[in-house]
Amino acid sequence: MTTEGERTRPKAANAGRALAGRLSWGLADQAASSMSNFAVGIYVARSLGVTAFGVFSLAWVTYGVVLNVSRGLTTDPLMVRFSGVPDADWRGAVARSSGTALGVGAALGAACLVAGVGVGGRVGPAFACLGVVLPGLLLQDAWRFAFFAAGAGRKAFVNDLVWGVALVPALVVAARVGSVAAFVLAWGGSAAVAAACGCFQSGIRPRPTGAREWLRAHRDLGYRYLVENVSNSGASQLRAYGLGAIVGVGAVGVIRGAELLLGPFLAVLMGLSLVTVAEAARVLRRAPHRLGPFCLLLGGGQAVAALLWGGALLLVPDRLGAFVLGGVWSSAAELIVPVTLGVAGAGLGTGAAAGLRALGAARRSLRAQLLASACYLGGGLGGAVAAGTVGSAWGVAAATACGSAVWWLHLRTALREHRQNPIPEVRTS
Repeated sequence: MTTEGERTRPKAANAGRALAGRLSWGLADQAASSMSNFAVGIYVARSLGVTAFGVFSLAWVTYGVVLNVSRGLTTDPLMVRFSGVPDADWRGAVARSSGTALGVGAALGAACLVAGVGVGGRVGPAFACLGVVLPGLLLQDAWRFAFFAAGAGRKAFVNDLVWGVALVPALVVAARVGSVAAFVLAWGGSAAVAAACGCFQSGIRPRPTGAREWLRAHRDLGYRYLVENVSNSGASQLRAYGLGAIVGVGAVGVIRGAELLLGPFLAVLMGLSLVTVAEAARVLRRAPHRLGPFCLLLGGGQAVAALLWGGALLLVPDRLGAFVLGGVWSSAAELIVPVTLGVAGAGLGTGAAAGLRALGAARRSLRAQLLASACYLGGGLGGAVAAGTVGSAWGVAAATACGSAVWWLHLRTALREHRQNPIPEVRTS
């Protein structure tokens, strides 16, 4: 006779294998995406030098802000409310959310284009070209999250692989042109190829006309996530601009070079972020009492992995580092320790952030993000004033530790509130 425990064990094993499969596709997808970004960064650093790399980095952090605007309004609500839902609900939601992402890209891309033409000089052309490619970049990102919400990480991986393949000839052409603007066009243009591929993979055409309906239906989450995301990426952008003003544009390139050294680990971090909110939402539905330990395991594992990777970087010979980053290596190598500590602190906090997103606790996650962003900006700019580029890196390391503590305090409170009132919020539109 089969006991209840014997029936439960195979179900738990199958659930564990399914989780491992989804996480594996998340890591594989982010590896493909990060390799594309890493290749662009290395090409610019080696081909154009520290100053041009600083200009490219300013365009990069600006793209990060726009990307987070799009995610807050589109894919973040999608991941929270349409992960593991029936296919018909998912398809309708994806058509509206991807259309909203395309509209955000067109509107903010036009603003970047106008700003770039107005600024001129070295920075202007890079921003103008960024404006041209933003719609394709944001639509490609929207497909990735849509596929993970459906548990189809393999499709997201294939889409990023298409981007990487299209990027190779584009980088060859950009290297011959030899300008930052050419590299921005190569990077964004190849993303547009992958965005078009996503339409064929999903069989869904983005509906920009559904943007108003999408924003209205999910305004309780979307606008809070918008502010939360922009405060995060906006703090990075303001830190970059402030560092350029205080120390010089070359300092921005040095910081970006040090971050590139952690590129493979950051690929793991971002790859997990693609699936952690969806997985945390599944844990919450099936076993709410396991959400806290799940988030702790997630954040602690990422922090430990970051420290191990940073320790390995300290053993890299100068000759190999110079081969990878060229003239940027000597300055970037001095920042390995503080940048590693900063990434470890951020990794620890992402576990709590995933739990707050799964709970739909948008008010608490917004408060946590605003406090963490204020710490980040204050530490980065205060450190720059006190001790230049190195001081900025150490200031950010201290700030991320404080920010992580804030995230976990808010998660603990949100879990307690959920236990007292465990009524799930339901949305079908």
